[in-house]
Amino acid sequence: MKFWNLLAFVENDQLMASAKFCEDLGFDTIGVSDHMFMPETFSSPYPHSPDGKPFFGVESDWAFPDPWVTLAGMAAITKRVKLMQSIFILPVRNPLEVARSAGTLAVQSNHRLYLCAAVGWMQDEFEIFGVDFNTRGKRTDEMIEVMRKLWRGEVVEHHGKFFDFKRLRMLPAPGDVPIIACGSNPAVMRRAAMLCDGWMDAVTPKRDLPARMAELNAMRKEAGREHLPFEVINLLSRDPSLDDVKRAQDLGVTAMQFPSPYFRFGRHSTFDENKAIWETFAENVLRHFPLK
Repeated sequence: MKFWNLLAFVENDQLMASAKFCEDLGFDTIGVSDHMFMPETFSSPYPHSPDGKPFFGVESDWAFPDPWVTLAGMAAITKRVKLMQSIFILPVRNPLEVARSAGTLAVQSNHRLYLCAAVGWMQDEFEIFGVDFNTRGKRTDEMIEVMRKLWRGEVVEHHGKFFDFKRLRMLPAPGDVPIIACGSNPAVMRRAAMLCDGWMDAVTPKRDLPARMAELNAMRKEAGREHLPFEVINLLSRDPSLDDVKRAQDLGVTAMQFPSPYFRFGRHSTFDENKAIWETFAENVLRHFPLK
């Protein structure tokens, strides 16, 4: 079992020190979250709250620093820990730009990057960028195809429904970057099974996990990809028990994600407060699993 730590909503001036601390503590992967901006009003309900209202907005000062800049800074001061986004809103972007940013960071970090891609829920982001919100799933599928072509470092071309370009070459080329499909609905699970290197699920209750894992495994088998390496990342509860983690591991979960300190404190927190909860988790759970 591996352990990922989400540093979203950690104070900006704590992020680099937090990255180094988490590496030293034994986390396998660290990451930040992604939104381009906060609209004053939202067209779409937030899917993770009962009333559909997000806990962030223009009236608050929660920050979403650019993930590529932030993860590059973390890569520069660490050696082992891997880097991710939980999550990165892929279909609002252009695949050539994402391939260049992700490919460059993968090469410069000695291949420590995951691209954890979600289709997004905030229609406003798509409208402001002039991208069709309703085709974001199909757009994501084609973007994955485009980026994998570009990451090979060869002269390639692409002529698809959403993207079209003549023969070109992009360097530096990482060869590939592991792509994790993020989300809980069946379409995301199928994308993970058919096109990606893993699946990140943030909302499945413990009681439903066996059924979800069985469904995912069936999809991978149907796609003829059950033999390939595959990450399954599940969100930890706020106070996970060692038994809960072991049960998830027995079901095929390969990594558990520790939630952002915000979800414990409901406010900005100090570096000492954050270190204390990470150290407690390391003592109670993380150190019972050998670091790979």
